[in-house]
Amino acid sequence: MTEPTHDETHGGALGSRLNWLRAAVLGANDGIVSTAGLVVGVAGATGSRAALLTAGLAGLLAGSMSMAAGEYVSVSTQRDSEMAALAVERRELREQPEAELEELTELLEARGLSRQVAREAAGQLTARDALRAHARVELGIDPDELTNPWHAAWASFLAFTVGALLPLLAIVLPPASQRLPVTVACVLAALVFTGWSSARLGAADPGRAVLRNVAGGVLAMGVTYAAGSLLGAAGV
Repeated sequence: MTEPTHDETHGGALGSRLNWLRAAVLGANDGIVSTAGLVVGVAGATGSRAALLTAGLAGLLAGSMSMAAGEYVSVSTQRDSEMAALAVERRELREQPEAELEELTELLEARGLSRQVAREAAGQLTARDALRAHARVELGIDPDELTNPWHAAWASFLAFTVGALLPLLAIVLPPASQRLPVTVACVLAALVFTGWSSARLGAADPGRAVLRNVAGGVLAMGVTYAAGSLLGAAGV
């Protein structure tokens, strides 16, 4: 008899994967959409390959550095908050251990354990590692897996760069007459892929993610191309 499979992801593994997924997908999507919008807008104003390459490279470098810096600051703030909360918990455990034991008991009780079982479990967890027990049960923090700002920054930098390279190469490599259709096709295909991948890895609905990505990309390219065309026609 075949045993049923269980594919649902639980606990820290899902949280860690979703954290990396968020940084990678946001970085890649921003790289694709922002660079595509930039080069398509420039293409609406001029057919110069040098101008397109310069604009695309400038957008890639500025965007990747901005994403990395923003992610670093954001995750550093989160890490600082986690460390501050752990410091408070460490002090409370040192100064009022009985009150903290009662608090842990009540928290376990609130999760469905009987008073007697919750008290026994709280005592065992406290004896084993009081700080870890309170961090996980009370704060929802794993002291061994605090968020790393450098990991998040590098993930965003690399994801943005990879995403930005696609529209940049698509706009400068083909002949002038094929630049726009090739770029639009490549960008839409990439957005479909990133939307589908993020949804599948996050166990979400792929259709919605793909629709959001594609709609955002089409809107960005349409607006910037229209603006570039108007400026080009005006001789600016």
